[in-house]
Amino acid sequence: MRTYLDCVPCFVRQAIDSARRVTDSPAVHEQLLRETLTVAATMRFDQPPPVMGQLIHRRIRELTALPDPYRAAKQQANAFALQMYPDLAARTAKAEDPFALAVMLAIAGNVVDLGVKSHLTAEEVSGSIGEALQAVPDRAGIDDLRGAVGSAGSILYLADNAGEIVFDRLLIERLPTEKVTLVVKGAPVINDATREDAEAAGLTELVEVIDNGTDIPGTVLEACSDAFRERFDAADLIISKGQGNYETLSDCHREGLFFLLKAKCSMIARDLGCEVGRLVIRRGG
Repeated sequence: MRTYLDCVPCFVRQAIDSARRVTDSPAVHEQLLRETLTVAATMRFDQPPPVMGQLIHRRIRELTALPDPYRAAKQQANAFALQMYPDLAARTAKAEDPFALAVMLAIAGNVVDLGVKSHLTAEEVSGSIGEALQAVPDRAGIDDLRGAVGSAGSILYLADNAGEIVFDRLLIERLPTEKVTLVVKGAPVINDATREDAEAAGLTELVEVIDNGTDIPGTVLEACSDAFRERFDAADLIISKGQGNYETLSDCHREGLFFLLKAKCSMIARDLGCEVGRLVIRRGG
């Protein structure tokens, strides 16, 4: 997905909100804003938005000397999601179609995105999960994914955010776990999930966990490690979670690629051809 003109105000908003979240220094706030505006003036619009996100958040880490400014927020999100997990796991097990409900709950968990909204309340997360429990599922999309899972010899699951990764567990438990490899980010960026978050969610005990070798809030293949790209190319099925992964992989032409996300902004919704807030299951390629 390319960067739209309407993405630029979001970059500016993200820079200001993120700087204010991690430091009280007005000098840092101003410097980051000025640098973001300078980069935006010459940025390439044929690149996906997470490329700009990487630059903004790398600079935040440099200016604050904090290697993981969102670590406390990620731990809080994981803890809150884990409180919800036992009830949701029980509901899923008792559902008429456990796989379908697990898919919907995993997508609803994509609301835990501090890049789109820098401050997210517990009520907003609970509300998103509640909506998923009541939503009419995309039966065709779910059955398409179900069929792909059934025929896949290997599955690569691209995680998105901390907290959300706990809701991913509900779906991963409905997959043939011996065939699943979970992919997290290679270094902290915003609230994207790293190995620490996979461990907190109990996923390192359930499936193989690797990282993609980057700190981009998405999956830009040419920037990823050779080891990850080999696994990406070899996988029969790739389940790509979240907006950042959609933005960076939507133009990837390969079989067996599925996007699961909540369309949280108008540009994503426009690109997908759906309304904002929609829980989306979309086959790529």
